[in-house]
Amino acid sequence: MSKEAMDPTGEQEAVRRCQAGDPDAFRYLVERYGDTLHGTAYLMTRNAAAADDAVQDALIDAWQGMPGFRLGRPVKPWLVRILINRVLALQRRRSLPSVPIEEANEPGAEDPAEAQVDAADAVGRGLAALSGEHRRVVVLRYFSELSVPEIAGVLGWREGTVKSRLHRALAQLREVVGER
Repeated sequence: MSKEAMDPTGEQEAVRRCQAGDPDAFRYLVERYGDTLHGTAYLMTRNAAAADDAVQDALIDAWQGMPGFRLGRPVKPWLVRILINRVLALQRRRSLPSVPIEEANEPGAEDPAEAQVDAADAVGRGLAALSGEHRRVVVLRYFSELSVPEIAGVLGWREGTVKSRLHRALAQLREVVGER
């Protein structure tokens, strides 16, 4: 069960309290979505320090923008949108290089842990091989667990564009993962 399903009213109450200036309420939102934001930033940048910077900047922007947030809307897509904008700005400023993913040794026939590591490395290689747009849409859909309409809102694209780019990205991932 997702965190959102466990406490659907807690998020909106936290927003109300944030808008009143309560830092503890913002801490609740950070604890709730921080891992998702950091993972999203890392998958987009492939650089832990850059991911940390992007998340920190995005959270500052979110805190400052909280008075303008409309109650009743989901917080997660809003936070992810702020993060995506920060990551893109950071990449433009720094021209961040991709960090190559080291390949794992071939898995032993009897060792499922090695096979799992190999599969994760193959997916990592696949993500690294995708264009920025394709990587963003895959990360937002499968890591950040946003719906197609939410991704469209976050990226400012039409839903059909999200679907087509997601389809193409997954086809490219299948090719790379299938090569292992």
